[in-house]
Amino acid sequence: MSSSLESLFLALAVITTGLYAGLMLTFLTSIMPGLAILPDERFTDAMRRFNEKVPGPFFLLLFFGVIAFPAVVVFGDDGVDRVLALAALACAVGSHLITIAGNVPLNNRLAQSEGGDEGAARAAFEGRWNRLHRVRTLLSLAAFVLLAAIGS
Repeated sequence: MSSSLESLFLALAVITTGLYAGLMLTFLTSIMPGLAILPDERFTDAMRRFNEKVPGPFFLLLFFGVIAFPAVVVFGDDGVDRVLALAALACAVGSHLITIAGNVPLNNRLAQSEGGDEGAARAAFEGRWNRLHRVRTLLSLAAFVLLAAIGS
């Protein structure tokens, strides 16, 4: 792979991973604390609406980009620090595994509970979702920092 193509994929990796990590951090530091003060019915309704809208085209582009672009960097030719790129990719994959195996099933259960006991639905959802989200946010931020370090 040419040096300019390698630089392009590294830039795409940094950008998508930074945007994704920023989205995760925004949820962690602003959205979830704001929702936490809502009564059960409003909290569960708001989370259900977020869960319906978040996996849109922009989110999916970022979600797949934070794996695809760093993978190209890792498996490209010479010129980058493969250890940092591989560590960033491992963090991104770890974050995605948490999302797929933890947060998405919780989102699905919350959606299925609509029309039931909102207090029970919230109790089964909020604490677990937030714990998983903290870990995937930290992993996403670590992936971003590692990729940015390659580019500096």
